[in-house]
Amino acid sequence: MKRVVITGMGIISPIGNSLKKVFESLVNEVSGIKIIKGWDEINGLNVNIAGSCDGFDEKRIDRKDRRTMGSMAIMASLATLDALNLSGLDEKIIQSSDTGVVMGSTTGSGTNIEQVFSDFSKTKGISLLEGTAFMKIMSHSVAANVSAMLKTRGRVLSPCCACATSTQAIGEGFEIIKNGYQKVMVCGGADDLHPSTAAVFDVLHAASRNYCKNPSVTPKPFDLHRDGLVVSEGAGAVILEEYEHAKNRNATILGEIKGYSTCCDGEHMTSPQSDGMIRSMKGALESANCHIRDIDYINAHATGTLKGDIAEAIAIKSLCDDHIPVSGTKGYTGHTLAASGVMEVIFSILMMNHNTIIPTLNLETIDPACAGIFHVQKIIEKTVNRVMTSNFAFGGINATLILQKNHV
Repeated sequence: MKRVVITGMGIISPIGNSLKKVFESLVNEVSGIKIIKGWDEINGLNVNIAGSCDGFDEKRIDRKDRRTMGSMAIMASLATLDALNLSGLDEKIIQSSDTGVVMGSTTGSGTNIEQVFSDFSKTKGISLLEGTAFMKIMSHSVAANVSAMLKTRGRVLSPCCACATSTQAIGEGFEIIKNGYQKVMVCGGADDLHPSTAAVFDVLHAASRNYCKNPSVTPKPFDLHRDGLVVSEGAGAVILEEYEHAKNRNATILGEIKGYSTCCDGEHMTSPQSDGMIRSMKGALESANCHIRDIDYINAHATGTLKGDIAEAIAIKSLCDDHIPVSGTKGYTGHTLAASGVMEVIFSILMMNHNTIIPTLNLETIDPACAGIFHVQKIIEKTVNRVMTSNFAFGGINATLILQKNHV
């Protein structure tokens, strides 16, 4: 079996669009949640806050490639360009059959979906339909557009499972390289912001409603006074590479993927189950050939929902009690859905390489139902060699990765 390392990372997020800016935001406990103009005018919507992205230049992408991209594909493409730049991979390798893409999103671009169906409803026909519309709204828009932009000739896969999407994307890329099918995989995910996404969680009573006048104090993962998640947008990309391939070209190795597991609860569409989470985490440890005591830090899914946080805390407690530091980073970014897994991998790699564990933002009073694990409420400076990071999605889909520092 081949070793799989990370040689590039790129991100577009509510707390920054560069690795340096993102880490500064985490260290300084900067929230990316803000009031979204116009959302308070939407009938029945009880939330007007989200994490939005700005400050990026879409013109870095060639105009002919942008024609088929919605905003999520644009953000994913920019994150990919930054990741590839950091990796130092040359164009010949990228455009060879040795390089593949695994990237996904929850749906196609929300704004473009709204436009297509609005035009269809308005005209009762297709007179306003643009030739590039489908490429922006199809479920594999992110993977297809990134692959076309890069001119890759290897495998292309597009996981589509909301919160677990990019965790699965990285896991699948890991297994593809591990088993010798490709040498390089571009992995990640993206979602863009649309009020319909916030509405889904609002209708399910899973969206934060009580802090709309003071958005920076929510979401509040594991906190007694949490009231739900905050939806956000963003994108992330990591370059996975077969170790010997990276070593032979003297690449800088940022970290290593050691294990991966994904499974289904087999219980309920929206109610999280501790048992499935435990099986996912245990499976990743087995894949990595390590024990829970070998983990230095757990990056939790930690959305800030009432049931989800409790189920996850119970799962973590069953594995390690209060021996391993645990924090969630969605307090900073909100829930970026398909981008959350890759973002949290990037955050975890940054923490490992800075030997710094970032606290859970807005966690002030630990909910007794979430107690019994080592909640990080202040920055911890310590050696971090191995990290477990998990994401759990609607449909009971669970995915976990084990990350390791390169020199371990």
